[in-house]
Amino acid sequence: MEHLTHSAAETEALGCRLGCALTPGTVVAYRGGLGMGKTAFTRGLARGLDCRGRVTSPTFTIVNEYQGRIPLFHFDMYRLPDADALFDIGWEDYLDRGGVCAVEWSENVAEALPEDTVWVDIRRLEGEDNGRRITITGVTGF
Repeated sequence: MEHLTHSAAETEALGCRLGCALTPGTVVAYRGGLGMGKTAFTRGLARGLDCRGRVTSPTFTIVNEYQGRIPLFHFDMYRLPDADALFDIGWEDYLDRGGVCAVEWSENVAEALPEDTVWVDIRRLEGEDNGRRITITGVTGF
């Protein structure tokens, strides 16, 4: 399903709607370049999962954890060379913990993602600095 947003607040609101629809164990994989709004979307996702705490990009920590109705594990794979490195940081353990795994720069570890991954593709709308075309696939009831 394709959605258009015109501000960071609208992108967060869409993330919140998705978060409300997710179940434990879901993997959400983002595709989109720098500055496209992946972290803003994740802030909304966290709100939809009733997570507490300030959501920030895990660029230097690789993963941030947030507790809520469903825990959120927010990964940034930008600095990982391949899927093997993901397994080295305990990917399978995170999958087994019953939370939602949100994965930025998922293209770096695509072969490690489960078949039922929810894909969120974020692209800039032509002619709009804050406009985004967000395509979400792999989720029903949203």
